[in-house]
Amino acid sequence: MTTTLKSKLHDDLNAAIKARDELRSSTLRLTLAAITKEEVAGKEKRELSDDEVLKVITREAKKRREAADAFAQGGRAEQAEREKAEGEVLAEYLPKQLSDEELNAIVAQAVEEAKAAGAEGPRAMGAVMKIVNPKVAGQAEGGRVAAAVKKLLQG
Repeated sequence: MTTTLKSKLHDDLNAAIKARDELRSSTLRLTLAAITKEEVAGKEKRELSDDEVLKVITREAKKRREAADAFAQGGRAEQAEREKAEGEVLAEYLPKQLSDEELNAIVAQAVEEAKAAGAEGPRAMGAVMKIVNPKVAGQAEGGRVAAAVKKLLQG
């Protein structure tokens, strides 16, 4: 049984090829290759769940973002644009990212919960992250979450 997300990627790839959309088709092809690689990585081949497919897409999107930054800093604007565009294609398959306000609200609540449970000072960071991570899974990048937690704990 194929995962709905993976079959959607396949369908979209076929549509992109028909439409001669080179950017989209190459991005989806690379992403599907990354998914396949993940499926055969273990001892036996298996189908990835939608959650696992999302993790692969998230990882691929992050690679594009980092590459875009690196190219931009290296003065290679054309490659940076390309990476950014590929990242935008991938973003369509990811859950909508939380706004800073939404993220801060979730973090603030988690800080309260952690303090109520007796977590104080620097050690509170881990306790808060444990509460926040499942709530924001896939909707905010780890670094962004950690920064928000740090800021609120210092405040």
